[in-house]
Amino acid sequence: MSALVTVHIHLDNAGVAWIDDSNIKVIEVVLDKLAHGWNPEEIHAQHPQLSLAQIHAALSYYYDHQLDIDRAIEQELREVERMKPAVTQSALRKRLRATGQLP
Repeated sequence: MSALVTVHIHLDNAGVAWIDDSNIKVIEVVLDKLAHGWNPEEIHAQHPQLSLAQIHAALSYYYDHQLDIDRAIEQELREVERMKPAVTQSALRKRLRATGQLP
């Protein structure tokens, strides 16, 4: 990623882009847009603690760094897929299935 940082966005020591004055990563806003097709106003309705300027800055940062962020999303999805078997076979799930509380 480039060292240039958009207003309302900062990078942490690991190079992760965060929205200023929040605990929300840029990638989270991007995922809202990609997964739900939300526009900035809809994202604002879901995250009222963010200003529209912060949301637009996050999306702008995404478009400036789209390749890197898309790669990070793909990596996270691969990690979720890798972890799925462990979650679906948890002891709690097995007990709930045994008692008929889960299909």
